[in-house]
Amino acid sequence: MKRNIYLTFIGVGMLAFSSCVDSYEKLPVEQFTIDYVFSRTDSLGKKAVGFLDEIYNMLDYGHNRVNGDYLDAASDDAISIDASDPDVYKMVMGRYTANSRTSDMGWGEYYAGIRKVNFLINNIDVVPFNLTYKDASGKVRPLNHSMKAEARFLRVYAYFELLKRYGGIPLMGDKVYQLGDNMELPRNTFAQCVDYMVKELDDIRGDLRAYPLENTASDAHVATREACDAMKSRILLYAASPLFNEKPIEPGNELVGYASYDKERWNVAAKAAKAFIDAYGPEGSQVFGLTSNFKRIFLEYYSPDSNPEIIFFRQGGNNKVVETQNGPLGFSGESLGYGRTNPTQNLVDAFPMKDGKLAAESSTQPYENRDPRFYCTILHNGSRWLGKTLATYQGGVNNPTGSAQYTRTSYYMRKFMGDFEESETYGNNYHLWVMYRYAEILLNYAEALNEYEEKPSDEVYKVLRALRKRAGIEAGKDNKYGLEDNMSRDEMRLVIQNERRIEMAFEEQRYWDIRRWRLAEKIFEKPGNVEIRRPHRHIFPECLPFPRRGARRPAPTAKEEAAPTGRRLCKRPKRIDSFISAGPASWRSTRCSTRDGQTSARRARGLRRRRRRRQR
Repeated sequence: MKRNIYLTFIGVGMLAFSSCVDSYEKLPVEQFTIDYVFSRTDSLGKKAVGFLDEIYNMLDYGHNRVNGDYLDAASDDAISIDASDPDVYKMVMGRYTANSRTSDMGWGEYYAGIRKVNFLINNIDVVPFNLTYKDASGKVRPLNHSMKAEARFLRVYAYFELLKRYGGIPLMGDKVYQLGDNMELPRNTFAQCVDYMVKELDDIRGDLRAYPLENTASDAHVATREACDAMKSRILLYAASPLFNEKPIEPGNELVGYASYDKERWNVAAKAAKAFIDAYGPEGSQVFGLTSNFKRIFLEYYSPDSNPEIIFFRQGGNNKVVETQNGPLGFSGESLGYGRTNPTQNLVDAFPMKDGKLAAESSTQPYENRDPRFYCTILHNGSRWLGKTLATYQGGVNNPTGSAQYTRTSYYMRKFMGDFEESETYGNNYHLWVMYRYAEILLNYAEALNEYEEKPSDEVYKVLRALRKRAGIEAGKDNKYGLEDNMSRDEMRLVIQNERRIEMAFEEQRYWDIRRWRLAEKIFEKPGNVEIRRPHRHIFPECLPFPRRGARRPAPTAKEEAAPTGRRLCKRPKRIDSFISAGPASWRSTRCSTRDGQTSARRARGLRRRRRRRQR
């Protein structure tokens, strides 16, 4: 490979010159060559380390990520306070195409990150590092070994995010494509993508650092062996799920799922989660466990004493942005909040009582004696916040009807925020975006094991009891934390799904869970007691259209228009213009679910009518 290729760093400005020159610059001064970044004389590898740090920026930072909203506002757990036409609403409705994208589709961003990874892998070994680290086995090694493993971890992360959205995607290997290269790359099958990702994680885990980290302050954010195993657990759980395994959206199409159902995939997923628990949990090395203070999980670095739950996270700034963006309306000055994400009544009802039983619908005090996680997740009418008692009913101080925007459910999000119940103003906090934590591994294990076995085993009950005990649910006289004896697999499935919902609320799990469980369309047919705007016949798409520039969606056929479910079957575009911005090309045509065939004019008229009704 020629080494006269230029790399541009985000945020790098023009180089400053101490004197004027009479001639034009021969090379753009804001661009650096590969030889400069991966220098044969840079024993500290500062520029190479900076390049890897730039790749880490590819990781999603979930706080208000989707054009100002949390992703959960595209599920049944929340809605956006924005009543105009936010991206999360378009995602629920399936109102996007290959040309008209939402901010969550991520195609170009992830493939750009993959390209950077391949640059690093192909060039990092020329850097004569005198810096070392200890790998997972405790062996001292040159830093470039860890950097390559971390980069490959990030590449798997990008592939998995693409796989969730699009099904099988092109796997690039280690090649860096240039202009003029043949980029007519076929899609790999879903199975090939899963196998590749799992093998990559198995190959690199020994080259990564391991908990406890030597330097927590500087290395807390890095990919570790444990993060690697946690990602493997999630990938295998998704692969075994109905959307890809049991009930794929197009049976027999190996691009969007497995060709046939295999129950053993649940066993493989269960074993991966169990291996993590046995190796690192309280009965293993005791590196990880459940954090007793649920609120602090998202505000503190990993600590074996105060926060043993965090496995992998992305660091946020020391600020009050999460509070001001999502805190309640009705305050002013430094206490002002915009209430961006509004939890739904559906989510509120999902939290059990403190004894673990379902909440009584007829209760005159619906917010008393609930699962303690409820108070750590949702602000409701009567909650204490900023030294006041919230009045979130319509027309109350914290739900003003005269405002341009107000909570549309009478609830505000509480999760991820600091302890401001009695403070007069918001203060700065480090807001971590926790991507993997120990509770998820437990839930992965319970779900996979329950689906594999004929009836729920003691192991499944044990996991749920541990989660409920940490939450503060009462054990009861039978010491079962509200769980019923002798549940069937179907009954236990509902319990696990609900436990996952309330435990992982707003952590970008629910949106993907109801898709992989094939429950989204059924859920949105019954929106409950909250306003969730939807067309007459709702279609919640499980697969995104492949990106393409300049393509137009084909006109519906008579058969498509007459489909009783309102479902359109559309062929995906065959080409994309640029790998760097949109990825490689030559996709085989598959089908995807979209919203029904209403015209734009009809949709606009319907939206105006609904707005007028709400105003009345």
